[in-house]
Amino acid sequence: QVQLVESGGGLVQPGGSLTLSCAASGFRLGYFAIGWFRQAPGKEREGISCISTQTGSTAYADSVKGRFTSLRDNANNTVYLQMNSLKPEDTAIYYCAVQMRNNKCPSQMLSGEYNYWGQGTQVTVST
Repeated sequence: QVQLVESGGGLVQPGGSLTLSCAASGFRLGYFAIGWFRQAPGKEREGISCISTQTGSTAYADSVKGRFTSLRDNANNTVYLQMNSLKPEDTAIYYCAVQMRNNKCPSQMLSGEYNYWGQGTQVTVST
């Protein structure tokens, strides 16, 4: 069955970097779009990035643009989220999700556009 597993979260100081992984199973990357979302305590889930695993084209929310980069490794069925210049406000549970209608990123980063979700990984940015 379709499964997504995030890893790579942890505690990092402000200004630091982390790279999250999203390992897919039950389907092949290269045909769909993978989105990254995050949810901080008391806040709504926020779409922050999307990557077309066929073309590599990406989209980012303004809150992370210029600091976060989505990458795909179709051979290993894995998508990555490189996060640089981390800020305390980046603290959240991070999720990846797959949009299986086509290989394009939805025009809006809405959770309802995605079909399957991972369990999430915690990222904490603090001194």
